[in-house]
Amino acid sequence: MTLDQGSPTDQDLLAQIAEGDRGALHTLFTRHQPWLAARVRRRCADPAIVSEVLNDTFLVVWQHPRRYKGDGEVAAWLWGIAIRTLLHRLRPRKSVFERLVHARQEHQPSAEEAVLLQVEHSDVGTALQRLSPELLAVVQATVIDGLSTREAAALLGIPSGTVKSRMSRARLELREALR
Repeated sequence: MTLDQGSPTDQDLLAQIAEGDRGALHTLFTRHQPWLAARVRRRCADPAIVSEVLNDTFLVVWQHPRRYKGDGEVAAWLWGIAIRTLLHRLRPRKSVFERLVHARQEHQPSAEEAVLLQVEHSDVGTALQRLSPELLAVVQATVIDGLSTREAAALLGIPSGTVKSRMSRARLELREALR
């Protein structure tokens, strides 16, 4: 995102939020809510849950702005909060896939669902299921979510070098599994 010369940086806004500035929270929310909402909606089709996740994400920012340590982009930190909040919301419930299947029993699957089903039941899906959770998390963050190495590292709470080495191992394991 390109900021005007007079616009405060995300780090400046977090410092102001730490001092209790609600206007700074509003500016940060306005700047980041649209893309966060789009990413969360890609993981969850329930608008109520998406709304709760976004509200809870910015509530965490308001209550704990000093948890951002200055490593990486503020956007990656926000995504980390949002995805952990979403996962927490979804764990006690049926999987999103199961809920979508039940909700759409009378409808044709969407194009995205059809592709995901084909991948899930293909050699690629089988190979992905065989990856360790650590490798799969890196593949999801970098390939599916489109995060940079640095953003994936911030999201997963691991060093950038670990993201790179896990992605390299995942590529090797996938190549072997698909031979």
